[in-house]
Amino acid sequence: MAKAASIKIKLLSTADTGFFYTAKKNARTKTEKFTFTKYDPIAKKHVEFKETKIK
Repeated sequence: MAKAASIKIKLLSTADTGFFYTAKKNARTKTEKFTFTKYDPIAKKHVEFKETKIK
């Protein structure tokens, strides 16, 4: 069997609130780690979210 092209990732807030989003990415074409600026409702502002593994 072949490996799946897309994997699930966790986007964790850098504001240390513990808030996270989940997303899928194509592991074959996007090898670098994702960073997005998204809204953190606990911090009540837009902050940077960095990719971590889902345990």
